Amino acid sequence: MKKEYDFAKGIRGKYAGKYKEGTNIVPLDPDVAKIFKTPASVNQALRSLAQIIKAQKQKA
Repeated sequence: MKKEYDFAKGIRGKYAGKYKEGTNIVPLDPDVAKIFKTPASVNQALRSLAQIIKAQKQKA
């Protein structure tokens, strides 16, 4: 660990409760991450895709 790291004011277990509840992190493959640079852009694309899927199911 680098000497410039200072954890003197760190709080042990600060996020332990949230982590214990579970996460919904989905890692993106590098080629996909090049296209979608922000979480907002990923969410927008997935919402658009979800609408298309929903419309296709309604037609069937």
